[in-house]
Amino acid sequence: MWKKRMLGAVVGLTAAAIALAGCAGDSGNGGGDAANGDKPYIALVSKGFQHQFWQAVKKGAEQAADEFDVEISFEGPDTESNVDQQIQMLQTALDKQPAALGFAALDSQAAAPLLQQAQDQNIPVIAFDSGVDSDIPLTTAATDNKAAAAEAAKHMADAIDHEGEVALVVHDQTSVTGKDRRDGFVEYMEKNEPNIKIVDIQYGGGDQAKSADLTKALIAAHPNLKGIYGSNEGSAIGVVQGVKELGIDKGTLAIVGFDSGKAQIDAINDGLMLGAITQNPIGIGYETVKAAVQALDGKELPKTIDTGFYWYDQSNIDDEKIQAVLYE
Repeated sequence: MWKKRMLGAVVGLTAAAIALAGCAGDSGNGGGDAANGDKPYIALVSKGFQHQFWQAVKKGAEQAADEFDVEISFEGPDTESNVDQQIQMLQTALDKQPAALGFAALDSQAAAPLLQQAQDQNIPVIAFDSGVDSDIPLTTAATDNKAAAAEAAKHMADAIDHEGEVALVVHDQTSVTGKDRRDGFVEYMEKNEPNIKIVDIQYGGGDQAKSADLTKALIAAHPNLKGIYGSNEGSAIGVVQGVKELGIDKGTLAIVGFDSGKAQIDAINDGLMLGAITQNPIGIGYETVKAAVQALDGKELPKTIDTGFYWYDQSNIDDEKIQAVLYE
């Protein structure tokens, strides 16, 4: 077991408008004009902004922007379930006519018309964190989420002695990450663990409170549950919170998470959570901007840029290579 984001007037107004347009063109909010010394502008639209994960992605993007001498913007919707807000942000970003666009889709199909608009305007698109159902992005900088979820499943299986009932609290079923992190876990269990039964999969939108409520309902419906997997930061923290609210003793239920953040790190150190998968969010942000710069330079890009992942628990959380990819 374990312990483990009038004409004269008309002429005058026209001249003023032209002058203002010229000023706007020099503001750095457009694509940038290398002949005039402007920096290229790259717009990044993420899946969220509230989680520490996205702040770490932003940090990596800023590091690359400094290194490659470009301007960036980084924004995301209030929650990772707000697809409409993200689509509005994507439209606003395109209206600024960036040199390139980085996009992490909440809904892998909803953004298709805007991605087509980007392509029609010759704006190279780099997908990050989550791919889209489109051939328009030149590459995707992301974790191999299926492989990472399978690793989480492997550790879950070990923790419950390879038998019993488990459940999943997944952040969504519309994004590529949501589907891959679900399917990678499920497929591993189905292929390798005949004595482990997945009794339920619930979707909490990555919202901590909703995920906590779902966790309590899962436990009530399945009293023999031996483990729960939370597929992103908000989901995993919600699972931990739900278990806390029920007063379940440490070690009774194997909780496996995804991402890091202070709450998960604390839960692992306290022995409430078995462990989690950490991505390399700084690397995701960095590689997204780097790929955008390479695209602007006309360089060929690979279909995917694997930014890696690690399993961490009490046994290795203090290791140097793990500490380098954790974020609080």
